[in-house]
Amino acid sequence: MDLKRDIYENLLQWKKRDSGKVLEINGARQVGKTYILTKFAEENYNNFIYINMMQTSGQEFISCLDKATEWEPGQKRIEKPIHKALELFDQEFTDDRETIILIDEIQESAKVFSLIRQFSREFAAHFIVTGSYLGKTVQKEYFLPAGDIETMTLETLSYEEFLEAAGKRDIYDGLDLFGRGSHEQYDELKQLYDVYCQIGGYPAVVNEYFESGDLDKCQKLLQELISIFIEESERYFDNVLEMNLFEQIFPAIAQTMVREKKGSKDLMTDLSKIIFKEESNKVTKTSIHNAIAWLYRSNIIGYCDRVNEGDILDVTFNCRFYFKDIGVARLFLKMAGADRRNIEGIINENFVCRYIEQMIREMEVAGRSPMFGLYKGGEIDFIVKSLQDECVYGIEVKAGKDIGKTANRMLKEGKIRYLFLLKGDTYGGVAEGRKYTVPIYMAGKLNFNDR
Repeated sequence: MDLKRDIYENLLQWKKRDSGKVLEINGARQVGKTYILTKFAEENYNNFIYINMMQTSGQEFISCLDKATEWEPGQKRIEKPIHKALELFDQEFTDDRETIILIDEIQESAKVFSLIRQFSREFAAHFIVTGSYLGKTVQKEYFLPAGDIETMTLETLSYEEFLEAAGKRDIYDGLDLFGRGSHEQYDELKQLYDVYCQIGGYPAVVNEYFESGDLDKCQKLLQELISIFIEESERYFDNVLEMNLFEQIFPAIAQTMVREKKGSKDLMTDLSKIIFKEESNKVTKTSIHNAIAWLYRSNIIGYCDRVNEGDILDVTFNCRFYFKDIGVARLFLKMAGADRRNIEGIINENFVCRYIEQMIREMEVAGRSPMFGLYKGGEIDFIVKSLQDECVYGIEVKAGKDIGKTANRMLKEGKIRYLFLLKGDTYGGVAEGRKYTVPIYMAGKLNFNDR
């Protein structure tokens, strides 16, 4: 099944800008980076060269580089040795704007990664580099090409992309946020949202669902993808203790999400206590920190920050985890033993996190991560400071008919200017006092610009 991805339009804009910068595509393993980039290259360029640093083509390119850069004192230097290497690799290589070179899994070679600046400055051809484990490139032998690179992130399929695959995105795009539409259409989108919350957005899992409709098969496939990720990640660690942590770290993260709604003062200590059932020593905390940093850089998890007492300038960083894919979140919440109510609440919050994180990347809202808030002993699910109208918005996520008392208090006392109540059992509506009710599955259509 050909799954359409929203990043395709961004890739077209990148080609049109012709900035001269190398494009780096971030994203977890198996989110479809190679597929969508190959499709983009084949449909929009005359010449396409593909190099995978984890496969034979990567070894061959290294051999071409070695050959092109051979030199002994007293010999005449080869002009443009990287051009020469590409000519050796592909005799049809032409250095023009209708040629694109895609280097996949570039983290496998510090030598090639460190050429990014030259790719940017010495070529007319366009370059895209990708990697599922770009966290490796923080090591000292990797030269970080600041100023010569643009970055895009490819996540697992969003709910909107899932609807595209189901042939229902037009309904979503045309439906009103606040209930002024066909109830049958809202119900249809809600049913698909419930499925999406079960399986998440990994392309292979989504394809399995549309081919078989079997949720159990989807769950098994998701487990296989996580197992492969764990096995592949372990080879990047030298420390046996850190390698062994990976099978324990996922359900432990899920437990921290369930245990404390107000966030943690020290997530590493909390994880240590869950995994080792006792106060951890320095070595253990370091190992957990390294494992979490790897999951973060591999785009598996993210952090939420905490706004204290409704003051958007008083923020405590990294107080809560969330999973980038809600299928993965559900899998490990169940493994951790969370009850159905807790699972549904956390899944809905993870769903909203993804949209806020995207708006942060696109400089629409302030912050470095999605933010929840504490106020007078209570908690609000999210606080958003708009960079469009400078207003502070509150978001309360409810699976059922619960009302956010803290959120309403913050609205009344002027700590937030507007309040969105995202619920699973509503068609949406507008209440008095700058309060709006929106179906949870319409979260991606929220607009943080003065009502």
